[in-house]
Amino acid sequence: MAKPQLLLVVAAAALLLVVAASAKKSGDVTELQIGVKHKPESCSIQAHKGDRVKVHYRGKLTDGTVFDSSYERGDPIEFELGTGQVIKGWDQGILGMCVGEKRKLKIPSKLGYGAQGSPPTIPGGATLIFDTELVAVNGEPASKSDEDDDDSEL
Repeated sequence: MAKPQLLLVVAAAALLLVVAASAKKSGDVTELQIGVKHKPESCSIQAHKGDRVKVHYRGKLTDGTVFDSSYERGDPIEFELGTGQVIKGWDQGILGMCVGEKRKLKIPSKLGYGAQGSPPTIPGGATLIFDTELVAVNGEPASKSDEDDDDSEL
């Protein structure tokens, strides 16, 4: 009589594996992932909570669909970091960035737009991928020495 219960446990475990595999396959994440793509050799200006930051970005869904990009507009977004003016994944993912640094942020739905999404471009429950570049902090752009490593003395 224990066989039906065992079969149920095995079936439940198999279902969990399928769900976990499909989540991984689609690129969904459950926690914020931060990948540093470029870091300036020197970091004279870093982003902290309460700073006014300017960020260039390209936002994509896990299937590669671009839903927004400041690069195409030539106009980076400006906001006060850590105060809820942007999604939580940004408030957390931009913290500590150096001016001139580029990061890839993989933001789970709970730190993005949640179950409701942001129709019509962002479906509910979507993991978001942002390529970001910190352009300025409190009006201070990268200095020439932050951008050029060729100016070092011999």
